[in-house]
Amino acid sequence: MAAAFDAILNLHRVEFPPAQPFAAPESEQIPVLSIQDRHKRQELKGLGLFQREARAQAKRRAEEAAAKEIREIHLRQEKERRAIQDSLDAEWAALRGNDPKTVLSALEEAFEDNEAPAVAVGVEGGEVCIVVLVPGVDVVPDRWPSRTEAGNISLRKTPKKTISTYYKQMVAGYVLVTIREAFATAPGLTSARVIAIRMSGENAYGEAQLQCLLAVRITKAALAGIRWNTADAAQVINDAASEILIKQRGQAMELMPLDITHEPHLGSVMSLLQSALMT
Repeated sequence: MAAAFDAILNLHRVEFPPAQPFAAPESEQIPVLSIQDRHKRQELKGLGLFQREARAQAKRRAEEAAAKEIREIHLRQEKERRAIQDSLDAEWAALRGNDPKTVLSALEEAFEDNEAPAVAVGVEGGEVCIVVLVPGVDVVPDRWPSRTEAGNISLRKTPKKTISTYYKQMVAGYVLVTIREAFATAPGLTSARVIAIRMSGENAYGEAQLQCLLAVRITKAALAGIRWNTADAAQVINDAASEILIKQRGQAMELMPLDITHEPHLGSVMSLLQSALMT
């Protein structure tokens, strides 16, 4: 239980190595000895052991033929490697230049193994729009680890306010870790708009429904200098975000679904996601 609560608080502290220029793989090692041996056997075929002069000439021909073949293989490998490197250089330039197709493809691959599924839905200039699917509040443990006065382990019911607090940290943590991964994967990005959504059960028609819990815009520059080891996820969101939409209710400050009636762009994204979910 303690580990589960601790994991929630550390979601946003995962670090990602920044992307580096792509390098073509090294060419396969040329089997020099095998090539030399093959040519030698071919040239010596049919020559007797005591045909010294003929054998000497055959060996020279074999050496020349082997050297020629090795040079040709080396030149072909270098040409192929150069072509691959040129292609990779173009891809790297497109990634750094925020080419939408290249950035979206790179982020799709980067997000494949994320604990909270994420998808980049658009790139405009240096800004990416990302949707993160966060779990429901029921993933926060409903039992709180503690000890009795006698020192025995006790699992009492987790207070509602504590559940709300940890759930906000979880949502914020998943948003931040996704942003950090996006900035590390696509070095040309300067900002990210992230929408955190969750499943909310089914309607009367048996259709799965989505709720928007958080919408935030954070720049890469705003994350510079963040003390990730000490600042909690909600604090980072509050201090670093240039735009934020969030709704909380009651003494427990429970995270509530956003009313996106007056947010046309956000509403468009949610409608698109809802349609995709239904199909």
